[in-house]
Amino acid sequence: MATLTALTLTAQSDTTRARELRAAEIVGPYRSGVRAMGDTLGAVLMAGKKTEVITPAALDADLSLNVARQVFAKVPGISVWENDGSGVQLGIAARGLSPNRSWEFNLRQDGYDIAADAFGYPEGYYTPPMEAVEHIEVVRGAASLAYGPQFGGMVNFVMKKGVADRPLAFETRQTLGAYGLFDSYNGLGGTKGKWNYYGFLHHRSADGWRQNSRYATTTVHGGVRYAVTPRMRLGLEYTRSQVEQQQPGGLTDAEFAVDPRSSSRARNWMVLPWNVGAVTLDWRPNARTLVDAKVYGVIAEANKVGFVKPINQPDTINSATNDYAARQVDLDRFTNMGVEVRVRRSWTAFGREALLSTGIRGYGADNHRQQQAPGTTGSDADLSTTGDFAKDLDLGTRNAALYVENLFRVTDKLSVVPGVRLEHIQSRVDGRINTTGTGGIDSGERTRFVPLFGLGSQYQVTSSTQAYANFSQAYRPVLYSDLTPSATTDVIDPDLQDASGYNIDGGYRGTLGEALRFDVGGFCLYYNDRIGAVLKDGVNFKTNIGTSVSTGAEAYAESDLLRVIRGRSTTTHLSLFVSYAYVNARYTRWNNPAIAEDPTKSIAEKRVEYAPENILRTGLTYRDKHISATVQANVIDGVYTDAANTETPNAAATVGWIPGYSVVDASFTWTLSEHISLTGGVNNVMDEMYATRRAGGYPGPGLLPGMGRNAYFTLGAKF
Repeated sequence: MATLTALTLTAQSDTTRARELRAAEIVGPYRSGVRAMGDTLGAVLMAGKKTEVITPAALDADLSLNVARQVFAKVPGISVWENDGSGVQLGIAARGLSPNRSWEFNLRQDGYDIAADAFGYPEGYYTPPMEAVEHIEVVRGAASLAYGPQFGGMVNFVMKKGVADRPLAFETRQTLGAYGLFDSYNGLGGTKGKWNYYGFLHHRSADGWRQNSRYATTTVHGGVRYAVTPRMRLGLEYTRSQVEQQQPGGLTDAEFAVDPRSSSRARNWMVLPWNVGAVTLDWRPNARTLVDAKVYGVIAEANKVGFVKPINQPDTINSATNDYAARQVDLDRFTNMGVEVRVRRSWTAFGREALLSTGIRGYGADNHRQQQAPGTTGSDADLSTTGDFAKDLDLGTRNAALYVENLFRVTDKLSVVPGVRLEHIQSRVDGRINTTGTGGIDSGERTRFVPLFGLGSQYQVTSSTQAYANFSQAYRPVLYSDLTPSATTDVIDPDLQDASGYNIDGGYRGTLGEALRFDVGGFCLYYNDRIGAVLKDGVNFKTNIGTSVSTGAEAYAESDLLRVIRGRSTTTHLSLFVSYAYVNARYTRWNNPAIAEDPTKSIAEKRVEYAPENILRTGLTYRDKHISATVQANVIDGVYTDAANTETPNAAATVGWIPGYSVVDASFTWTLSEHISLTGGVNNVMDEMYATRRAGGYPGPGLLPGMGRNAYFTLGAKF
């Protein structure tokens, strides 16, 4: 009912409302936990795009640990980095892209940016607790026109709001689990008169599965919305997250084979204070027009302290000093602010209703980066320094954008959606990269104008199925790290360009009677002007040298087997789902003169790093009035970890093949009464020893294991 109410609020006419509801119902009932979006999402057009909406509460997933392989299980093709068993940082990607802190997705919360810097440093250090999330909106590469970068698309965490039918409702979830896990979520909200309000306090801490991996994270969130008139609503919300996380570092492959829980780094920490706020306006001036405006900002830090030598160099007490070596301190401070205004209006074209969506964006971000200062010889999360920072940089981005998309209804069944986005970007880097007289750098302002074009289409094949297709250009802005030389002799190409390319996808989705819900399609992702370093005139020259192409298929299908056999009268359900992706991601160009003439070193036709060829997730769910239980299997192919496709791991374990793995999870929800529930499960039932990534620096260096078998139990109550 809540989902239908939200969809109704976005409708501007009876015909539009009917189409939105019909499209949303295509992928099936709320309880499946995933559905497609309708033709619109607020002021944004979604017709012709590959979309998913995930409802975490409808899944038998471990929400206490934000287990991404369970939450995103029914979104085909999502690859997950699982080295962080804390659930603090989400690492997901699709279609051959890198999952590094989800930086190939445009990450949002309630429709606004939450990453460190959406352009120069788009890493997601902050992830909302899934217990506080009402639903997750996922739009693949076609999101580039309405939302801007990145190639992967957009992921938006929509937070819970106050209940509409009473002034106060309370929700609590208390979780105990293996390895000292304690998770506490407490939410309070409601509606009184013209006011709707909701707030939560979340805390999670644990000793961690690996040695030296304890952590504590606390998140506070508050939001209030005021109905100025029946057609206008103002909102204000603020989120504060504080994370203190010990990082056990990586392992060599030999150490991993002996004991993946071991750690040789006891003094490495990450400290992440994160503040996100927004003021919102939702205005419907008339039956044909919707206005959505947001002013938002992020004030945050990503601070690290630790012993960062290669993992095969032990962190031991020096016999001469009778003390540990001084640790390295790295500090990043982020301040960014943006404003986005979107308008959707229905009008008549060729005798039929059409929908126009347009929007503007202004954005500014500043990052003060201080790195490589000597710290203390201690073991706690002490960020104090005993000397100067070798690197001291001021980094910044300014961005303005305009987009227009229009949905034309060519016939009652066929819709076409052309669109364009115009981006203006300024990037700057200045400061120093070392303390010598030649360490100063000043990149000046790099200004670019990026036009993006797209075309989508959608055809209503039957009342419950539709075909969709989309072509959208995309780009990825030059990162701050690309604009910063690692040594004074390095040279940055003055004509360095943003990576550019396009996404093409298409498919067929819907329901077949009572038997099947499905979404099956294919894709092509062309990623041009990848940035790399070549040796030119005896120095490292960073420039655009690479191109990769990812092609493949994505398929999701789910069937309620008992309903097929017994019909609608059944009160018990047995659902089987399959989510599968085939990804062929390869480099087609890598213009490095040093290896161009050596076929044994050529990058062309090599597989893209961290791109599993096959990603399969399948599960079986039993559900009746009181019990829901799920068993889920995850079968993921192995990956290369560098563009050269190095097979044998090096001594520091920073490159080399990572084998595929299979992980099985089991979970249940027992509804004891209208107000009380018990949830529990076992993650990695078979205790598979596996890894998903290697790292050259934080949070490694070295091979980073996934989490072994662990159990949890949650007592939940709602009043």
